[in-house]
Amino acid sequence: MTDRVVEVAVPRPVRRLFDYAVPAGDAVPPVGARVRVPFGRTEVVGVVAGARPESKRRLKTITEVLDPGGFLPADLVELAVWLGRYYHHPLGEVFGTMLPAAARRGEAVRLRRTRCWLPKADGAVQRAPRQAETLRALRAFGGPVPDTEVRHLGIDRRALAALVRKGLVEAVEERPEYRVRPSPFDLNDEQGRAVEVIAGAAGDAGTVVLEGVTGSGKTEVYLRAVAEVVARGGQALVLVPEIGLTPQTLARFRERFGGAAPLHSAAPDAVRLDTWLRCANGDHKVLVGTRSAVFAPFADLRLIVVDEEHDASFKQQEGLRYSARDVAVKRGRILGVPVVLGSATPALQTLENAARGRYGQARLTRRAGQATLPRYRVLDVRGRRLRDGLSDRLLGVLDQHLRAGNQALVFVNRRGFAPTCLCTACGWQARCEWCDARLTLHETPPGLRCHHCGRRYRLPETCPACDAPSLIGLGTGTQRLESALGARFPDLPLYRFDRDTTRGPARFDAQFEVLRRGGPAILVGTQMLAKGHHLPAVTVVAVVDADSGFLSADFRAPERTAQLIVQVAGRAGRAERPGEVWIQTYDPGNPNLRALVEEGYPGFAETETAHRREAGLPPFAAMAVLRAESARAGACEAVLERARAVLRDAFRDEAGAWDVLGPAPAPMAYRSGRLRFQCLVLAGRRPALHAALARLEEAEIQASNVRWSIDVDPYDTF
Repeated sequence: MTDRVVEVAVPRPVRRLFDYAVPAGDAVPPVGARVRVPFGRTEVVGVVAGARPESKRRLKTITEVLDPGGFLPADLVELAVWLGRYYHHPLGEVFGTMLPAAARRGEAVRLRRTRCWLPKADGAVQRAPRQAETLRALRAFGGPVPDTEVRHLGIDRRALAALVRKGLVEAVEERPEYRVRPSPFDLNDEQGRAVEVIAGAAGDAGTVVLEGVTGSGKTEVYLRAVAEVVARGGQALVLVPEIGLTPQTLARFRERFGGAAPLHSAAPDAVRLDTWLRCANGDHKVLVGTRSAVFAPFADLRLIVVDEEHDASFKQQEGLRYSARDVAVKRGRILGVPVVLGSATPALQTLENAARGRYGQARLTRRAGQATLPRYRVLDVRGRRLRDGLSDRLLGVLDQHLRAGNQALVFVNRRGFAPTCLCTACGWQARCEWCDARLTLHETPPGLRCHHCGRRYRLPETCPACDAPSLIGLGTGTQRLESALGARFPDLPLYRFDRDTTRGPARFDAQFEVLRRGGPAILVGTQMLAKGHHLPAVTVVAVVDADSGFLSADFRAPERTAQLIVQVAGRAGRAERPGEVWIQTYDPGNPNLRALVEEGYPGFAETETAHRREAGLPPFAAMAVLRAESARAGACEAVLERARAVLRDAFRDEAGAWDVLGPAPAPMAYRSGRLRFQCLVLAGRRPALHAALARLEEAEIQASNVRWSIDVDPYDTF
């Protein structure tokens, strides 16, 4: 018998804790400490989740206590336990998701000296474009650039070395220094009230929805709220949806506070760990990061901001399928600090929580300064001939704006030249050998690509089925629009923004800097253009294809489509020049589209919410999806059939509405060489859903060669 036992969560897909004995003479490690323990025939790094006074069984002994003083603070341990229960995920893997990779491997936790690059305020580079671009990227960062961020920013090392030799850049040691600088802007009445609402929020009712139209100055509200926190010596966490938005957000915060730390998946492991530790000891007062930054430890966290809270990037799609937005709300409640959910197009779930009084609300209904909201125009293209996806009327509108010296933005949410490669002689379509998906035709470089598994194929000269030289691209992607608009407006600069062209933030920012200077130009791109960019010369936005989203079988697709349209429309008319938005459609009578155009996003939200209420779909029901995949036919269905039987038995005594749909093939039934099936679980009451899923966990359904998972509050159901 031993009288010193700790319960350890190990990084394995097992839904239980394991008991280990503490070596004689050693102190019992605290909850949240990392320990190295024997597990099977190997050793793993686990996290202490609890302690017990004794055990009657003979136990294995801890090999090494890595953090005698503890590692994860109490609020993160409490958050991890909640995550495991809410998302029905093994606690050991929850801790593994929380920890930086270096900490998961058991590396020592100590601060490092970080070299930074500081550009001089004056001085320019002549006849050296790469050095000029590097200098511009360094200055845009808003402070000393850590050496570890150089690669992420797309900065050329040789150009950087040349700038150092010329005395335009110097190497300094990173020393976080925060000071609140006065704002160059005056708040309007709505912004002032929003700051007051945020300052007064705390405790269980501490979540505030900041709903502001595009260009209304939400970021300035964030900055003022953070300024109050930093002035009192506290810390703030600002979450942004994508890595691409981190540099520009970071620059604004550094300009205002003299410092701010980035945290995102592109940073090296050692850097992520160092940032973690500097947040934990209070060195960093402001942390700007993507989804995983919600798990960073803080010495005195007093405010959490989730910018673009509706964005799909906040939902993790593999492993622990958490929503960073929802985790931020839970963490705010644990700590009793305000959480701000900001968006021009809040998620319907968020709006419903505000309507029920669970969240506070502040609205910004007008744009900052003299800018006005753009006008929406619906362009009915039924029976009209389109050229490369563009109608003659739309081309005329673009020509009118460009001749006036303005800029035009053309939006289509598809990369490549065409989403389908088709033979007009026999109907053959190019399909991926490893996925149940059509291949996308790319023109530069030429070839066929699968946008799901990433595989590339050579473009055949003739049809593989009938040998006819009659292959065409069907549909419109960014490359096709770029080619068509380049031919139509050959004398104007044209920029394409998608994942294929925008590899580094430095080039991205350099192109936007040119566009901000004004002059006629055309922008073509995907949703990459929809978020947070201030382009004062853009006066017209063209949405080439809105129908695919509004008519999708996925019940969330209309919401996502409306959000994208509003966000990309927000790029127009952000300065003195008024803007307009033209939406091409074959379905002008669609009620969601009409509500969006005539009443704005609030009108769409009201219409779509009524549809959801009538259909018994979220936010008026709780939902989970069970997903299974295997290389073996029949294996997925067998596992999900057993799961379905357990769930139906668990729901049997439930008085409210519930349903278990499936198992059925996933919309993409074959991906990366594996078969995929799913079950959809709905319950009128959230406690009933979690009780049923807990029963499913207890059943411990297992099958060889099958990976299956539970996705609570799924973002995608198709």
